[in-house]
Amino acid sequence: MDGMNGSSADQIDLYEILSVDKGASKSEIKKAYHKAALANHPDKVPADQREAAEARFKAASQAYEILYDDQKRQLYDTHGMAAFEGGAGGPGGMGVNMEDILGGLFGMNMGGMGGMGGMGRGPQRPRRSPDENQKYEVSLEDLYKGKTVRFSSTKNVICSKCSGSGAKEGVDPRECATCKGQGVRQVVQQVGPGMLTQRLVECSACEGTGKVVNPKDKCKKCKGKRTTEEKKQLELYIPRGAKEGDKIVLEGEADQIPGAEQTGDIIFHLIEQPHDVFNRAGPDLQATLEITLAEALTGFSRVVITHLDGRGISLTHPQVEGEIMRPGQVIKVQGEGMPYKKSDAKGDLYLIVDIQFPEDGFFSDPAAVEALRKLLPPPEAPIKTDVVDEATWEDADPEEFGKGDPRGGGPWVDEDEAGDGPQCATQ
Repeated sequence: MDGMNGSSADQIDLYEILSVDKGASKSEIKKAYHKAALANHPDKVPADQREAAEARFKAASQAYEILYDDQKRQLYDTHGMAAFEGGAGGPGGMGVNMEDILGGLFGMNMGGMGGMGGMGRGPQRPRRSPDENQKYEVSLEDLYKGKTVRFSSTKNVICSKCSGSGAKEGVDPRECATCKGQGVRQVVQQVGPGMLTQRLVECSACEGTGKVVNPKDKCKKCKGKRTTEEKKQLELYIPRGAKEGDKIVLEGEADQIPGAEQTGDIIFHLIEQPHDVFNRAGPDLQATLEITLAEALTGFSRVVITHLDGRGISLTHPQVEGEIMRPGQVIKVQGEGMPYKKSDAKGDLYLIVDIQFPEDGFFSDPAAVEALRKLLPPPEAPIKTDVVDEATWEDADPEEFGKGDPRGGGPWVDEDEAGDGPQCATQ
């Protein structure tokens, strides 16, 4: 079988058994397994080769079961075959012992598979403690101006007295009897009526370390927990121009884990709070420009809005003689949007015109109304028609449009869509 001709145990692993790379896809693993199973099926070889073929067939089967399952593959990549020891039948209840299989294949004492490239007994030490992810809500003002936040943080650090062993000086922790030093246990879990599955969980007796300490021998400072709490002042800098979803990383400030080579980071994910005045789209800002009817018609020169840094933005209208502002008109103020990170440039500010009309009864003086009428453009010429009906009107809700049923009794229903079609009256 290709990939199984290594000269030493150091060259043997599950990926080699199937002749695939560690980054192989599930499709590639499945294809490699079918090839290996076909080539090594005991029924397809001479009688004197069946024992060796059966061993290779079982090895390929177990390698496939572990590597094809995402959860088992992750456990194998992290802990090696130690993650699958301790169960009577091995993973999936196959009743296959990889030590026996590989020992028979290569004629060597595997010694607990300690030389198989990271597949030794006992849990492998994590190379890095987990990162801590936190959401951090920030105002649009702070994103515009930038901000430095100082806060106290409590984290777990390796106990300085026992150096993370959990035992007092001169005492070595002993192997956990519950998991036999593996740090994980195999448990059976019901996933449906009559359906059981096996999965690996962290050993609660030793908290996944594979080692335990007698109560009388525990470190007095950390009480056997291997870590102590430490308070520290941290500083979080939010750069001007930052946006929703940006990450601010405090390197090495996560909890420490005994045995880990590196400490993880605290990662803040920025959440932009809604603003009462401005809406943001990338580097641009949008707001409403409220003006009176008189200002729309005759002009103005004043501060129209207070920006995010407290500055007043002043505009003059009209910029072109005789220009009139209209409802819904959009004007752009260049360079008054959000700042770009690591740059002095800014986006633009878009203002949507909203004209505030006078209250009812404002023009109560007939003479004033007549004078205004003379100033404004005249109405369109009257529509000429032979029949004229005098009608009254009332204010309406636009949402009511299209909901009236001419037959009465509820909202409008299209007869063709309803599938009923016209109905004849019963005689």
